[in-house]
Amino acid sequence: MGEAVAEENDRAALSWLLQAQRMSALAIIDGLDAEALRSPVPLPSGWTPLGLIEHLGHAKRHWFQEVLLGAADPLPWPDEDTPLRTTRPPATVFAFYWTQCDRSDAILAATPLSTAPRGRHPDPLGAEITSLRDIVLHMIEETARHAGHLDVARELLDGTTGLGPR
Repeated sequence: MGEAVAEENDRAALSWLLQAQRMSALAIIDGLDAEALRSPVPLPSGWTPLGLIEHLGHAKRHWFQEVLLGAADPLPWPDEDTPLRTTRPPATVFAFYWTQCDRSDAILAATPLSTAPRGRHPDPLGAEITSLRDIVLHMIEETARHAGHLDVARELLDGTTGLGPR
């Protein structure tokens, strides 16, 4: 009984942290219009806030479905191979993002944290990911890192700082 309680406590803590980082990233860009969401950040890569949100959706799909489950639901569009940029409208990107969040949440709720991935991410990171717990920790880290990127982008776009609940 003790191990089951510990597993559920860990799952609840990991879920809460993942959700908190998602909400931080989205709060930072809340209020930006479609033009600002599509504005390239003044860096050589030219990524956009909207492209970064789509990237986070792809990351969730990749880690929870392709890596953990070994197969993923089909993408709703062909890959444009434009890293961190997108031609899709904001509503489409945010719907994709939330669909991937919902799918990953369902997988997390129904799968033991010790479950080994059926698929594989390239090394060196792939070698470090040996369980669902590792995947969730990686997604918390990835979402937090990109929330920081969005925070800087927001300041560059309109001078706004201090956004996000965390």
